[in-house]
Amino acid sequence: MSENAYEDPYLIISSDCHAGLPTERYRPYLDSRFHRQFEEFLGQRDARREEATRLGVRNEAFAEKWFHDHEEGLKGGWDTTQRLKELDGDGVAAEVVFPDADAVDSQTAAPFGVGLGLSGDQDPALGMAGAQAHNRWLAEFVSQNPERHCGVALLPVTGEPDKVVAEIHRAKESGLGALMIPSMWVDKAPYHDRRYDPVWAAAAETAMPIVTHSGAAPRHEYGDHLGIYVSEVTWWPSRPLWFLLWSGVFERHPALKFGVAESGCWWLPNQLWFMDRLYLGAHGGKKLSPFAELKRPPSEYLDRQVFICATNTKRRELAQRYEIGVDNILWGSDFPHPEGTWPDTRNWLAKTFHDIPVAETRRMLGLAAAEVFGFDTERLAPIARRIGPTPAELGQSPDQASVEASWARSRETGRHWLTGEDFPVLGVSS
Repeated sequence: MSENAYEDPYLIISSDCHAGLPTERYRPYLDSRFHRQFEEFLGQRDARREEATRLGVRNEAFAEKWFHDHEEGLKGGWDTTQRLKELDGDGVAAEVVFPDADAVDSQTAAPFGVGLGLSGDQDPALGMAGAQAHNRWLAEFVSQNPERHCGVALLPVTGEPDKVVAEIHRAKESGLGALMIPSMWVDKAPYHDRRYDPVWAAAAETAMPIVTHSGAAPRHEYGDHLGIYVSEVTWWPSRPLWFLLWSGVFERHPALKFGVAESGCWWLPNQLWFMDRLYLGAHGGKKLSPFAELKRPPSEYLDRQVFICATNTKRRELAQRYEIGVDNILWGSDFPHPEGTWPDTRNWLAKTFHDIPVAETRRMLGLAAAEVFGFDTERLAPIARRIGPTPAELGQSPDQASVEASWARSRETGRHWLTGEDFPVLGVSS
């Protein structure tokens, strides 16, 4: 690796950011047939906020300080000029845009709660109407700087398949680049059902990755015990992964890309190890029926078709990156949510990536996301040179070249650079 590689700024792409209008401003984007129901939905906002406060989901003192301290920057949730200013300040050249910019007071909630709360228990007509309203606005929003934004269309996939497929094509034609499906289907058909095959086929055909995102969960089961909700909220968006995998969806639709957002990636190594163990016939799996739908071990589908939008990636997760697969970890800032790294992303990156090899950092901070979501890196390069932090600014140094060279040799030989042992089935990304 040349010395210049350590001087070149990073091209950073956040795989998890959020945007959305103040809810009442969605009205022009909503089919007029649903305006009456929309007014009723708006009228229930105060009651929803009070309930969130009672359950501890909303901290009133924190909310007041958050909006006071970040009033100007939070306008970037829907104002493109302010948004670019905030992205530039964080060193982020491009982003994947999910719904619901406000995760504190839900003032930018998509109509009828179909944003991060998208779930199978929503009324099919209202759910699709609310999703289309957000998707129409989002298409306008990202079109102003298309090289920097990949808009994620909301897709109430549990509705009528022909209408769902039609919305996929409409969203694609409007300029959106990915699809968010419910993490919970509730009383609808689970995702192993063949009724969804036309949806998976359309997503593959249009090259629109399908993603789930944390948010929805059976809160009615938790009562006032917020700790239970927090402990499980990242499990629900992960769950569709093994429904799709074991039912052969990835085998039948090899061009389909599937990702899990804002759920961490700490759980993935053991999950994939366990599924590989079952598939490869370990003693504990012999009593199970054959996995006829799969033609290869689960970990191979991971490397071929699955990615993790690992928002606010933790040091413990980076320590597992060779098991997860460096190319499967897509960093995200979660802008403008308070649990993310904005507005202190540069310092956060230095604390987190300071001893990670530069070549791997480039993959996790942007290049892997560019491949998954179809960003044009040549168009982004001038932006990255203008705003991106350099390896030196993250505390990285050319001394790491020997480690990177050793890791490169490991990839070629299949033996771990540090231990000399053979790699396990997991973690050798193709």
